[in-house]
Amino acid sequence: MTDLPERLLNGYRSFMTNHFSQQAARYRQLAEEGQRPEILMIACCDSRAAPETIFDASPGEIFVVRNVANFVPPFSPGDQYDATAAAIEFAVQSLKVKHVVILGHGRCGGINIVLGEVYKPLSSNNCMGLWMDLLVSVGKGACCRESMTETERQAALEHFSIRYSLKNLETFPWLKKRKDQGLLTIHGAWFDISNGELWSLEQETGRFVRVEEKLLTRS
Repeated sequence: MTDLPERLLNGYRSFMTNHFSQQAARYRQLAEEGQRPEILMIACCDSRAAPETIFDASPGEIFVVRNVANFVPPFSPGDQYDATAAAIEFAVQSLKVKHVVILGHGRCGGINIVLGEVYKPLSSNNCMGLWMDLLVSVGKGACCRESMTETERQAALEHFSIRYSLKNLETFPWLKKRKDQGLLTIHGAWFDISNGELWSLEQETGRFVRVEEKLLTRS
């Protein structure tokens, strides 16, 4: 066991000086009273798309679950070691979140692997390949046309992955029950890391709309 990387030590020093010192009372309250976030966000573990940064979130505001490609597999009762399902269950059943958001992003490495003609396993266990297998089987042919450019195919599959994960959320019986009771809503969003634009999935039309456009229509 070695010391933490210098970058992390410097970052922690900055955090204590510039952030924690200003919100010490908030952290103390969260420690004593527990967390009560209203939003569960399922996002990619990509280092370029941190939800807390994108949404300028304060401590205790968003319960974040991150995995490769922000993917939610269908509910599987016999799977004892599904970390994503465990986190969803905790957020919905214990924390009683009011919103569940699937947040995808541009240039996703996991999606890029799905688009490849031949996938070479990263290890003998092929953890990545097995994780993405469901999306490969349903998504690659469903949304990618030969006429598309590589960039268009990538974005199309990123959008499809969000829609597919939203559909899979409703296979979780206790989540669907709360949704049907009007106690919870589900949302999809996509973040373009190249320009900072955020796109929101419209439930009525099934298309992604730039959030700035929605803000303008409300003003």
